[in-house]
Amino acid sequence: MTPQSGPTPPEEPGAAPSMFTRERIGEGGAARVATLVALLDAQEQQPAVRRLRAWAFEALAPEPGESVVDVGAGLGTELRRLAEAVAPNGRAVGVEPNPGLREEASRRAALLGSAATFIDGDAADLPFADGAVHVLRCERVFQHLADPQAAAHELARVLAPGGRAAVLDSDWGTVISHPGDPDLVRRYAEANWRRMPNPFAARHLPNQLRAAGLLVDHDIGSAALVMPPRALLGSGVVHRNADAAVQEGALTREEADRLLADVMAAARAGTAFFSVTMFGVIGRKAG
Repeated sequence: MTPQSGPTPPEEPGAAPSMFTRERIGEGGAARVATLVALLDAQEQQPAVRRLRAWAFEALAPEPGESVVDVGAGLGTELRRLAEAVAPNGRAVGVEPNPGLREEASRRAALLGSAATFIDGDAADLPFADGAVHVLRCERVFQHLADPQAAAHELARVLAPGGRAAVLDSDWGTVISHPGDPDLVRRYAEANWRRMPNPFAARHLPNQLRAAGLLVDHDIGSAALVMPPRALLGSGVVHRNADAAVQEGALTREEADRLLADVMAAARAGTAFFSVTMFGVIGRKAG
């Protein structure tokens, strides 16, 4: 995803490492943290992201005095919004294991006078007592989890009776990519899926939340994240993914180079198209 103006971000939409698999404790250094911050800021500019987040916020309906948690809080934008909604007596905590992002989220919260706080933690082992949370959100984390069902049970465990959870995630089986020979595009995509812990995360969310004992709303939110053609230019992700596909034998070097040439030519001409769909699921704890 890219902002409406300004420099091209370094990654393609949804390509950021998960809050629960990416480097902890500054691995990759300050430059890596700066890259993640720039990417997350760029993503938040996308109308599709804003629409789905607004849908989730309305469904969660946070009230003054409630406790709210954002699992994979990133830079804390949505947690600050939740913190304002539960003020003055509510509590808003973001779980973010990347210390660089956690530090930046805390800095922004303090600068803006927000009561949101940020702590280390893991989606499958949340540092909260049973039934301690009224409102919980978790965005683009499940796609990176090897055991998403364990995380679903953990979300349900910490929810209070009557509590609500919004889980938002991408489904990489929904990718539309143009141009390129359809067979090469398919093999390129399948190679990417094999390297992801949970590439089809979104389609499994309703059943995973039900299996964890939550009641799932019939209304499933969705938003297609469409990347402007220029975002492909200067992004090394497409090339790195193509190289990985060659290494595992999904594409020959010649095929990968042909696909890359087609994509880059279209990006320069402004005719390339890339999208992935993100979905939102609301789970409720029986009260």
